Amino acid sequence: MRKFIPGLLAVATAIPLISALTVASTVTSAAPARAENNGVGLTPAMGWSSWSFIRHDPTAAKIEAQAKAMKASGLAAVGYQYVNIDDFWYNCPGSQGPDVDEYGRWVINSTEFPPGPGGLNGIQVVSNYVHSLGLKFGIYVTPGISKRAVAENTKIKGTKYTADEIAEPSVPENNYNCGGMVGINYKKPGAQAFINSWANEFAAWGVDYVKLDGVGSFDIPDVKAWSNALRQTGRPIHLELSNSLNINYAKTWEKYSNGWRTGGDIECYCGAGGSSYPLTDWSNVESRFAQVAAWQPYGEPGAFNDYDSIEVGNGANDGLTPPQRQTQLSLWALASSPLILGTDLTHLNPLDLSYLKNKQVIAVDQDAIDASQIVNTSSEQVFAKTETNGDVIVGLFNTTGSAAVDSVAASALGLPSSKAYTLNNLWTHQSTESAGTISATVAPDGVALFRVTPAPHPGAAPPDTTLALSGLGSLTAGQPATATASFSNDGVQPVQHLNLKLRAPSGWTVTPTSSTHFATVDSGETAQATFSVTAPTPVTPIQQSTVTEAAAYRWRNYVPERSSVAYSVTSTAPVQSPLQTYSSATDAPAAFGQTGQQFAIKGAGTDVWTDADTYSAIYQPGAAGPSATVETEVTGQQDMSGYAKAGIMIRNNIAGAGSTPEGAILYESPGGGIQLEWDSNGGDSINSVTPPNGTIPDNLPVWLKLVRDGSTYTGYYSTDGSTWTEVGSETVPDQASTQDAGLFMTSHAPGDPGTVDFEGLSVS
Repeated sequence: MRKFIPGLLAVATAIPLISALTVASTVTSAAPARAENNGVGLTPAMGWSSWSFIRHDPTAAKIEAQAKAMKASGLAAVGYQYVNIDDFWYNCPGSQGPDVDEYGRWVINSTEFPPGPGGLNGIQVVSNYVHSLGLKFGIYVTPGISKRAVAENTKIKGTKYTADEIAEPSVPENNYNCGGMVGINYKKPGAQAFINSWANEFAAWGVDYVKLDGVGSFDIPDVKAWSNALRQTGRPIHLELSNSLNINYAKTWEKYSNGWRTGGDIECYCGAGGSSYPLTDWSNVESRFAQVAAWQPYGEPGAFNDYDSIEVGNGANDGLTPPQRQTQLSLWALASSPLILGTDLTHLNPLDLSYLKNKQVIAVDQDAIDASQIVNTSSEQVFAKTETNGDVIVGLFNTTGSAAVDSVAASALGLPSSKAYTLNNLWTHQSTESAGTISATVAPDGVALFRVTPAPHPGAAPPDTTLALSGLGSLTAGQPATATASFSNDGVQPVQHLNLKLRAPSGWTVTPTSSTHFATVDSGETAQATFSVTAPTPVTPIQQSTVTEAAAYRWRNYVPERSSVAYSVTSTAPVQSPLQTYSSATDAPAAFGQTGQQFAIKGAGTDVWTDADTYSAIYQPGAAGPSATVETEVTGQQDMSGYAKAGIMIRNNIAGAGSTPEGAILYESPGGGIQLEWDSNGGDSINSVTPPNGTIPDNLPVWLKLVRDGSTYTGYYSTDGSTWTEVGSETVPDQASTQDAGLFMTSHAPGDPGTVDFEGLSVS
């Protein structure tokens, strides 16, 4: 595309897809069912599960409250029906395994699930309540048999056999929280009968859904046994397998179950003090793009790829921004994954509830068609599928930290040739028309989800247009920058009387440096205007502000149209000499700020560990001699999760990432806690860590101190700035007598920057 001379128009050529993308040869369409035939699961399951929010504390009252909220909120009316108890519904007296009844089956925790009238057990009480609301009830189990059943040599109901005759005590089975489960030899008589008796018990309790957790390829006999057992009950019971199932056995999972977890938990387990909140983070959602692409061939009616719980419902407590929540729902819907909510339904956020009840998005999920990956780059993902009526559902996913234009050619989606295509945006419920490029300006980590059809009457809908803004990634206070605002017309009809504006916060200066009015922008053309933008000195070292690009124009020369896009712009206060800045994290621009003794760093990066050496730093060259102490306080952080790191770095050359000895780092990490890492092999890379992950929990603010004594580096931390506790002390060979020292951070999420705030940096 030719660039615009300010005030003029340039005709846009077709937007090329960059070379790093992956293009599918066909777009997925409906396929005949050949999966588990047990009378359920012809469309992806919809409902709620206790694990994400309630976790290890389920009670009858809590489960019933969630069921009541599902009904009262209107979620049940749009298809959410399962209410599932995950782990901890049974007695777990210790590592010897779950407590068992006379037939070796788990015993209900009657304290949390008290019996009801007429001899009903506590699970039956909850099941009956759920059914009274017109909903369905699910429960959790793991493969194998409890060690307690083996030790007590319990009978197998309806047979002459006993637990010790079918058990394999030397073969451990996964029970993640209680433990104590061992394998079953299904060649032994009585083995299938044991699982049958358990399934019959569940059926008698009114169970409609069974989650079989801890399943691996070694558990295929268990999967077959549970599949057979549930079918022989005569009750339609959904069988779901969990988790991180091996894709090499996809056909087996498909044959014997209604769904299977393709990866690990969606939960981030990053809440302070053991809180369930935040429920997840963006990195856990983003990781599903690759899973959806890999598992696409295997989902079908009766058996679906399961990408884990939907963590939408509790606003900021979800751990996701609103665009990220739309991304999760859109990707799961495109993949026809089960929509099992993990949120607290008794405290639903109104915006989230509107997302969850979007019938057009739900319909995309319930079509039982798995979408294909059409585009796969570091900044964009595109998935699409063809409906039985010929419509194409396409999701344009922006995986960067700023608003961006994402696009794909209609021909790449398998759409027939047409003069125009109607784009129905399933989130905004607005329709536009394209001449052949499906495009949208997409929010950071957001999505544009379209139903695309050939337009029978071109010109009946407004042209599809996009906005883009460049030049304002990061601003230094007081220094003017040039912003370029672009407007592209991808429709069939021209637009007239276009006016472009740039709005900034109070105190900013925005001055047009070109014409901002365009008489006509024809189909395929782009108009551009430039502005000089100056940010004031921020109150904090790094400040995020919103700058809005706005367009007002007319369609058919009289129909008014408006569009706008908000962009997050970083402004910084300059870092003062003798301190310097450096970033090896080229996956996203870094920003550095200083106000007095307050410092902030915004950056991305893969990690500082073994072959990875990507970080952003504020440092003082040559400040750490043979005897040196470096101190700081980490006061806050944003968009830092998992194994992101922030703290103190000492190395020969902080600006020598990837090519110089890596020295030692002392840091706090949401996932790892407070840790010391060092280079133990003479300068090749940081390859050693103490203590193990999670040993010292991460709570901010935290004071960090890294002391060098020759080749010995000792790390300390403090929760009050005066009482210090040692983290570790290690020898780091082959370090220079004088080294650089400073503050560093890495987001551990390539392309997704985090921000860390520090108070003070002293090197003595």
